[in-house]
Amino acid sequence: MSVIAYIESPGGHFKKSGFEVATYASKVASSLNTQAIAVVIGKSDDAGILGQYGISKVIHVNSGEDVTFDSQIYTSIIAETYKNNGGSILILSHTANGKSIAGRLAVRLNAGCISGVNTLPDTTQGFTVSKSVYSGKAIATYSISTADKILTVMGNSIQPEISGANITPESISISTGEHKVKVLEVKAEEGGVPLPEAELVVSVGRGIKGPENWGIIGDLANAIGAATACSRPVADADWRPHHEHVGQTGIAIRPNLYIAIGISGAIQHLAGVNNSKVIVVINKDPEAPFFKAADYGVVGDLFEIVPKLTEAVKRYKQQH
Repeated sequence: MSVIAYIESPGGHFKKSGFEVATYASKVASSLNTQAIAVVIGKSDDAGILGQYGISKVIHVNSGEDVTFDSQIYTSIIAETYKNNGGSILILSHTANGKSIAGRLAVRLNAGCISGVNTLPDTTQGFTVSKSVYSGKAIATYSISTADKILTVMGNSIQPEISGANITPESISISTGEHKVKVLEVKAEEGGVPLPEAELVVSVGRGIKGPENWGIIGDLANAIGAATACSRPVADADWRPHHEHVGQTGIAIRPNLYIAIGISGAIQHLAGVNNSKVIVVINKDPEAPFFKAADYGVVGDLFEIVPKLTEAVKRYKQQH
């Protein structure tokens, strides 16, 4: 019995979400007195670095190839590697790719599958694990009774922890067969930290009045080293790119700090951000619904408040 973790390496590079999954898998393995094995597919950074996060063994599949993501191909590779290494639990990132193969793997392995978990499982009596439901308004606890189990882990649910040292990966080759999906072009988001992985986020709503005023938001984000986001109306108006849209119909995020500027706080928006550890709201309307969900609130004109906040951050950094 072993815990298998599929570690994504988009563009050949590991991201924070990958190290989170490695840490999560190693903790689960430790609770079961077994080993955590990582599976990496295609070209990537030095896969041996995963040993630092508690991984006992790294299997690098087709390490010399650029393996285009295809959910059917990846499902076959991961399932084969899982079976060959005595897997009993499979851990994936709750990313677009992870979600697209988790269901396929569950069917292939006849495994119970829980997606979007945000806690470590309790293995003292059976196997139970929790996740947020109803847009973060409640927490549900699930029990998996099948011999094989699959979990996808929400970003920022666990902090990557270095608990070991680099190890030497085991390189193997697995035939991918013929791809049924032909990828003509890949357009990847460039620069900055992807929103699902960001620990600090500065977000803006219609209170910004227009894209020409974005500068003051960007200055604050740069000052604190935050990723930027927006509400749906801002994205729909093309004031900001759609990949920055957070909310029920956009991206769900779990940063340590979420600063909402000029956003009223409709329930659809709150559904995507209410798992943030600390929420700060800046709005000139004291009746804005967002204040009810805020840990800290500032009632005032964003065009006055935000530049002052940015300058305060810069002064603090200079003094420390």
